[in-house]
Amino acid sequence: MLKRLLFTLFIGLTLLTCSQQLMAKQQLKVATFNVSMEAENYLPRGTRGNSQVLIDVLANGEHPQVKNIAAIIQRVRPDILLLNEFDYIENPAQGIEAFIKNYLQQPQAGSEPIDYPYYYYNTVNTGQPSPFDLDNDGEATGVGADAWGFGFYPGQYGMVLLSKYPIAMDQVRTFQHFKWQDMPGHLVTSKADGSAWYSNDAWQQFPLSSKAHWDIPVQVDGITIHVLASHPTPPVFDGPENRNGKRNHDEIRFWADYLMSEQSGYIYDDQGSKGGLRGDARFVILGDLNASAEGEGDALLAGISALTKHQKVNSDFIPTSVGGAEHSPDREFGARHTAGWRMRADYVLPSRQGFNITDGGVFWPAKAEADYPLVGTRDASSDHRLVWLTLQLTD
Repeated sequence: MLKRLLFTLFIGLTLLTCSQQLMAKQQLKVATFNVSMEAENYLPRGTRGNSQVLIDVLANGEHPQVKNIAAIIQRVRPDILLLNEFDYIENPAQGIEAFIKNYLQQPQAGSEPIDYPYYYYNTVNTGQPSPFDLDNDGEATGVGADAWGFGFYPGQYGMVLLSKYPIAMDQVRTFQHFKWQDMPGHLVTSKADGSAWYSNDAWQQFPLSSKAHWDIPVQVDGITIHVLASHPTPPVFDGPENRNGKRNHDEIRFWADYLMSEQSGYIYDDQGSKGGLRGDARFVILGDLNASAEGEGDALLAGISALTKHQKVNSDFIPTSVGGAEHSPDREFGARHTAGWRMRADYVLPSRQGFNITDGGVFWPAKAEADYPLVGTRDASSDHRLVWLTLQLTD
């Protein structure tokens, strides 16, 4: 009888240990961080450069601002991380691989090094010259507001996904060249007299994405998680026509449609495949969406609400920080802010199916905390904060 009892106890403890190990293995920390790693950020105010500026910064491994960005990533230690405003550099050895090798794999501010053996890095529309006068100022410059996405050189304000888990590269879908006009019910941009803001020739070529939209399948212990990454245009820097606000709205709405088979039939990717995400797929929407679900800022609320209130999206857990609340004591939603200019702009939005949210936050230490210098000024790291969720994979 005693042997049977001991055996039963042993089996129970073994199963409990295995269950705990499985649970720990299936915890996944997912994050987004607008790191402002583009040329203008490393030059005197008002000065413009090109991607060579970032190449030089990444090569030396000693830039204090980038070291602080790396320290923040090492503190939080995400398994999957989207970096917004990381310039696209065609040679990854000079770009994202240099950042990993010279900054993330080096200890920063007392943190342990971190490695990301997998990444996805591709071209974006920012800085891609158009031949048209897109801002209607009487001159077609090909850069700035006359580029397909605002920027002064190709790849400016790009993005990259870092992962500790393999990426199914042959299954990645990109939507960089999807035409805005092909979205049913797109918001129309008009001049004061009611005529079309964009010329017919420009409109025929105009992409929806100001940077890009990516569907990146990440393989986590045999389970596929679709990372839906984007960085819609800021809904400002225009006029009464609100061309950027309308583009921001429709860039965000793209993902809301992509999640629904009955609404995604119009979508085509850069390889020519049509349709959206299958109904039972796990996904996480990541990025600086430049829109506040709380109604702060200039974005059209309907766009971001279409995501945060989407039937397939779990937005019940809202990441917060003590530092954000301290930074904006006069704002009701200050604790939710993800940017120094006092708004919730950056999001980690997982699917309701396939995950439980167990934890999360915004890396924004209070002034009294030892890590505050990492975010204490605009030049310390970025004007945005890293946002993260810990997800428990479920059946």
